[in-house]
Amino acid sequence: MATVVAVDHRLRRSEVVHSDRRGASRTHSRWFVPWLFLAFGLGIVGIFILFPFVNTLVLAFTDSTLLRRGDFVGLENFRRILDDPRFGTAMLNSLLYVVCVAPLMVLLPLLLASVVRGTSRIMGFFRTTYYLPVVMSPVIVGLIWTNMLDKRGLVNECLQWLRVVAEPVSFLTDRWLLLFSAMFVTVWMGLGFYMVIYLTALANIDDSLYDAAAVDGAGAVRSFLNVTLPGVRSTMMLVGLLSSIAAFRVFGEVYVLTNGTGGVGGQNLTMTMLVQREGTGLQAQTGYAGAISLVMFVVLGALIAVNLLVQRRNEEK
Repeated sequence: MATVVAVDHRLRRSEVVHSDRRGASRTHSRWFVPWLFLAFGLGIVGIFILFPFVNTLVLAFTDSTLLRRGDFVGLENFRRILDDPRFGTAMLNSLLYVVCVAPLMVLLPLLLASVVRGTSRIMGFFRTTYYLPVVMSPVIVGLIWTNMLDKRGLVNECLQWLRVVAEPVSFLTDRWLLLFSAMFVTVWMGLGFYMVIYLTALANIDDSLYDAAAVDGAGAVRSFLNVTLPGVRSTMMLVGLLSSIAAFRVFGEVYVLTNGTGGVGGQNLTMTMLVQREGTGLQAQTGYAGAISLVMFVVLGALIAVNLLVQRRNEEK
C-alpha cells in the first residue's frame, strides 16, 4: 500500500512539473504579444519624434540644403551661429519672452482659479469663457489682436477717446512694444489652460484648512498666502516648467503680429522663427537650421534642469 501511494505521489509531481514546463514554454513563446499592442504607438513615436531628432542631429554637422544632401563640416555651422547677429537677436527675444511670460503664467492663472473655483453656474460660465482662447487657433487670435492693435484699431481708438494718448501708439511697428504685445497675447491665450491645472490642484486642498484659517482670523489674503500657496507649490513648479518651455518655443503669436517678417529689420525674430526662416523654402539651409535647433534643444534642457533642481530643493525644505 505504501508503495502504491509513493508511486502515485511521484506521478502527480511529474504531471505538475510537465504542466509547469508547458506553461512556461507557452508563456515564453508568446513574449511578443504585449509588444503587439505597443507597436503602433512605438511606430508613431519612432517616425515622428525619434527619426526627426536623429536626422536633425546629423544635419547640424553638415552643409546640406533642401536640394542637396551636403557634406560633413564639423562645427562650422556652430561657428557661423556665433557670427550671425540674427541668432543673438532671436536668443535675446526668446529668453526675454521666458523671463516675462513664465512668472505671469505661474501667478495670474492661480489668482484666476482662486476666484472662479466655486460650483455656481455663473462661475462655470466664467471658467468656460476664460478657457475659450485656449481652443482658438493662434493664427485666428493673432489676426484678431493685429486688427485691435493697429494704429486705427480698437485699442488706439479707445486710448485716444479717453485722451490717454494724443497720437496712435505703434504697437505693431516699435520693436519693444511689438514684443510685449506678443507677450500679452501669449498670456491671454494661456490663462485658461493653466487655470484648469490650478483648479485641479485647488480641489485637492482640504477645506478644513481654510476653516481653521478663518477661525484664526485670517482674511482672504492671508488664507491665500498660508493655505493656497503651500497647497499648490508642486503645481506651480509644473506650470513654471511648462510655461517656460512654451515661451521659449513661441512662434504663432509673433509670426502673425509681424506678418511673418519678424518685425522691422527682423528685430522681433524668435528662435523658432529663425529655424523656420532658415529651414524652409527653396533656399533652405537645412544644416544650419539643424544647428540652431540643436542649440535650442540644449537651452531647453538647461531650463528643465534648473526647474527640476529648484523643485527638488523646495521639496527638501
